[in-house]
Amino acid sequence: MPAGACSSPAARVAARVVDGRSGEVLATYDLGGGFVNDVVVTRDYAYFTDSQRAVVHRLHLGPRGKLTDTHDELALHGDWEQVDGFNANGITTAPDGKNLLVVNSTTGDLFRVDRDNGHADRVDLGDARLTNGDGMLRTGRTLYVAQNTSNQVATLRLGRTASEGRVVQTRTSDDFDTPTTIARFAGALYLPNARFTTTPEDDTEYWVTRLPLH
Repeated sequence: MPAGACSSPAARVAARVVDGRSGEVLATYDLGGGFVNDVVVTRDYAYFTDSQRAVVHRLHLGPRGKLTDTHDELALHGDWEQVDGFNANGITTAPDGKNLLVVNSTTGDLFRVDRDNGHADRVDLGDARLTNGDGMLRTGRTLYVAQNTSNQVATLRLGRTASEGRVVQTRTSDDFDTPTTIARFAGALYLPNARFTTTPEDDTEYWVTRLPLH
C-alpha cells in the first residue's frame, strides 16, 4: 500500500494511503500547511519532506505496515539551513538504516538526518553540489539523485556512515525533460519527466526515460 502526498502552497496538505491494487484511498492525513514533496517508507514510518518548512513529517506505522492515526513532525536542525525557494526535496534511507538522507534543492547540499530527532549533519561531498536535487534512490552505498531542471542524474558513492560521499558520475539524456524521481527495475533506472517548462494541455505528452545503472 504505497503512500503519497499532495499539496498546494496556499492550502492544507494531505497525505493519502492508497491500495495499490484497487486504487481505493485507505486513509488521509492532514499535515498542515507547507509543500509536502517526497516520501520514503520504512518498516515503522513513512517520512515526508516539506519544501517550504524545516520539518520532516512522520507517519507512524503499526506491525506489518498497519495504518495508525499517529503522525508528527521532526524539526530539522543542526547543520540544516532553510533558505528562500524550495528546500527539502528528495528523501531516502541512509546505508546504516538509522538515518535518513535529504537533499536541499536550492543549496545543493545533502544531509544525513537522525530519523528520531531531526538533527541534520551535512554530508561532505567535497566541492560537489546537488543543485536542483529531487527524487533519490539508494542501492547499498550507491546513491542516485535526479537533478530536475538540470536534466541530469548524479551517481554518488557514500561512506559507510554516509558522513561523506563523492559524485562518481553525472549523466544526462536527450530524452530528459525535467526528471523528478527514480525507480530501479530489471537492471536499469527509470526517471519520469515532469516537463515543468511546458504548459500542460489536454494532449501534452509525458514519458519515462530509461538509463542503464552505470
